[in-house]
Amino acid sequence: MSPFTLVSHPLCPFVQRVAIVLLEKGLAFERIDIDLRDRPDWFLAISPAGKVPLLKVPASNEGESVLFESVAICEYLEEIYPEPALHPSSAWVRAQHRAWVEFASAALADAWGFLNATDQQTALGKSAALRAKLERFNGEISGGPYFAGERFSLVDIAMAPVFRYFDILGFEPEHQLFDGLHRVADWRRALAGRPSIQAAVAEDYAIRFRKHLQEQRALLATGMEA
Repeated sequence: MSPFTLVSHPLCPFVQRVAIVLLEKGLAFERIDIDLRDRPDWFLAISPAGKVPLLKVPASNEGESVLFESVAICEYLEEIYPEPALHPSSAWVRAQHRAWVEFASAALADAWGFLNATDQQTALGKSAALRAKLERFNGEISGGPYFAGERFSLVDIAMAPVFRYFDILGFEPEHQLFDGLHRVADWRRALAGRPSIQAAVAEDYAIRFRKHLQEQRALLATGMEA
């Protein structure tokens, strides 16, 4: 059986989630990046939503099957390869974690809107929305270093791409977006140091991300060097 194939875009945060799960599970995979502004025909033929990530799953007798949507892919990998576990064993707590993954997706949308904002009003609105979600996370985290304490989970994986943006841009814990959120600061630091999270993006990710902000004419790109 061939290894998994992860169809990707270099900047996609949802691809990062799948890559982190694959790395945590020790699963071999090949990564294929595509240009989402010029999507190849073969990709459109297998992607119902026309989005990444896609995971081509090897099958011994049936060739290859394709999964789409990051949450569905991560849940599949967790179910088929249960060790190391990335979900709690309790059905109740597992359901709570799934809800927090959705909450993290909303935080990601706010972060992306803030980072790409080209006017002050949008930037302020999105940063306020993100700050409110970070405050909720700060009140939920207990013990650390991760969301659920010592055990690394899918909630951590869902938030890792969000924190990566601000690590690249040098947002210190004292920045108004993070100020006073000490548990979030510790969480962000723990995630930045995790090998699977570090390896989930290419070495030139930071350069590509800064270039993207410049091309978008984002407010945050003012004076920024790629």
